[in-house]
Amino acid sequence: MRVTIQSLHFKADQKLEDFVTHRLEKLTNLYESVMGSNVVLRLENVEDNNNKIAEIKLLIPGQDLFARKQSKTFEEATDLAVEALRRQLKKHKGKIRAK
Repeated sequence: MRVTIQSLHFKADQKLEDFVTHRLEKLTNLYESVMGSNVVLRLENVEDNNNKIAEIKLLIPGQDLFARKQSKTFEEATDLAVEALRRQLKKHKGKIRAK
C-alpha cells in the first residue's frame, strides 16, 4: 500500500511517519483491496492542548473512506482515525458481500 504523508505547520520526524505507516498497513490485513492512503497531519490553535489533527483518506476501489480526528498527540489522533477507518472498512465489506 502506498502511504503519502503531508505535515502542515510543522516538520514530521521519521519516527512519526513510521508510526503512521505501520498503523495504516494493519488495515490491509482487514481488506486487501486498499490501494493507498493520503495522510495530513496538521497543527492548529497553539493555545489549545488538543491541537493535533490527523486526517486520513483511504483509497479503495469504488469509493474513498475518510476520517479526521483531533487529540493531544499525533499518535493518539492517528490511532483514533485508523480505528474509525477500520469500522468503515468492515461496514464497506459487509455491503460488498451482501451484493
